[in-house]
Amino acid sequence: MKNRILIVGGVAGGASCATRARRLDETAEIIIFEKGPHVSFANCGLPYFVGDVIQQESNLTVATPQTFRERFDIEVRLLSEVVAIDRERAEILVKELTSGRTYRERYDSLVLSPGAAPVRPPLAGIDLPGVFTLRSIPDSKQIREWIERKNAKTAVVAGGGFIGLEMVENLVQRGLQVTVLEMQNQVLPPMDPEMAEPLQRRLRERGVNLALGDGVLAFEPSGQDGIVVRTSKGARHKAGIVILGIGVRPETGLARGAGLEIGPRGGIRVDSQMRTSDSKIWAVGDAVEVTDYVTGQAALVPLAGPATRQGRVAADVICGRVSVFRGVQGTAICSVFGLAAAITGASEKSLRRAGISDYEAVYLHPGQHAAFFPGASAIYLKLIFRRNDGRILGAQACGEDGVDKRIDVIATAIQKQGTVFDLEEAELCYAPQFGAAKDPINMAGMIAGNVMRGDVQNATWTSLSSNGVTVVDVRDREEFEMGHVPGATNIPLAEVRGRLSELPTERELRLYCGVGQRAYYASRLLKQRGYRVQNLSGGYRTFLSCRDSGMIESD
Repeated sequence: MKNRILIVGGVAGGASCATRARRLDETAEIIIFEKGPHVSFANCGLPYFVGDVIQQESNLTVATPQTFRERFDIEVRLLSEVVAIDRERAEILVKELTSGRTYRERYDSLVLSPGAAPVRPPLAGIDLPGVFTLRSIPDSKQIREWIERKNAKTAVVAGGGFIGLEMVENLVQRGLQVTVLEMQNQVLPPMDPEMAEPLQRRLRERGVNLALGDGVLAFEPSGQDGIVVRTSKGARHKAGIVILGIGVRPETGLARGAGLEIGPRGGIRVDSQMRTSDSKIWAVGDAVEVTDYVTGQAALVPLAGPATRQGRVAADVICGRVSVFRGVQGTAICSVFGLAAAITGASEKSLRRAGISDYEAVYLHPGQHAAFFPGASAIYLKLIFRRNDGRILGAQACGEDGVDKRIDVIATAIQKQGTVFDLEEAELCYAPQFGAAKDPINMAGMIAGNVMRGDVQNATWTSLSSNGVTVVDVRDREEFEMGHVPGATNIPLAEVRGRLSELPTERELRLYCGVGQRAYYASRLLKQRGYRVQNLSGGYRTFLSCRDSGMIESD
């Protein structure tokens, strides 16, 4: 008998599951039910459609129902909402949104891929005209039409996450003055605060008003089609349009109604084969709870890449193959005004939340390619690794070019349980316009490897206020006079050997330079002469980001 595979939701996870199942089983009957008007569309392109970077709506559509039918013999039913699951009879109840008709369909295997819905908290005025969320192509069309019809000049974006910031860039692209409201004290909350600071600086340089540590309290009408956004700190921001980017919540209503298990984070609970608590039902994508590959804890990670892989795993298992999903490490990137920020694996914040303390972090600021080749620019890179064995736990980077390449390499190393010593030995492409003989990946591994071998001991910038230490700046005098850490003593690297008598032997020395290299040279020199030395990783450039992000106080 034919295997009857019904799939609820036809975007990343559902579409990949359907096509993979067809490639494995030519005889199966496969039907996708999608409550929206589009199937297999590019959610990640929606902000750029709003900004007119993507000008044609058709460019957002990866495949159409006709494509699925002609290429894969898969039936797609649009505007068809699955409203209930009858597990005893192995049937679903479907509602045609155009006619209101309901009917039942039998399944042998059922795959749930309902995605996640934008969070709309119960705030006063949230349903006012001009307050939008962005999840679908119709949403993006409504936002475009509102801006054009109302001639909107100002916008408030509530939420400074990846989608929120992409919306900021595209609204500015359309000529709007934008304010970002973010409840946390930084944009891009998954990243550590000092790593988000370069992006915040770029946003302010482009005229974006950042209201950090402040959240939306209510919305009020103002004049003709205007909106006033009131915040928890008492501020009032006028806007011609409001975009809610507060976050997303897994769509679990169908699963809950069917009595399927829900995990502690609020997503559908699945095993490593994406099977739910019912042996005939699988779930994939933004609605499911997954395992964090680094911490081992339950997590919600609404990203397209993991969703498509989960869809493939579910299809494999349904079609009789042995396949498992090994977890999610949250690899993500966004670009705002030419500056990219990316993350993979754990941040320091997520490690602390997980109760993990056996880790170390190093900072570096290498060029994305050889300095002698025109156009070199710095990558601000942070590598986090386990102290006892050097296993890589996570990385974050920010820069104008080459960020994606480096984070992708580290992401692959994390999947293979690689160590900082593997990064030291990584053999990567080199020509002056692409990288350096010591690629930033190699440099990160070497710096972390020096820590692991005991060649250098790092101190955190948040420990600057510790008593009984002497902070030494080994940059040249001209650099020191342009700005330095309060209370630091300036002894340029070239003068250290001749000025040893000025350094106390009874106190711990904390060294820094511009980005870390000269301080490392000085620390090796001093350590071999019996001084107690620690390096402030990443140098003065990292100090500025830590200070400006509020991690440390400075007079």
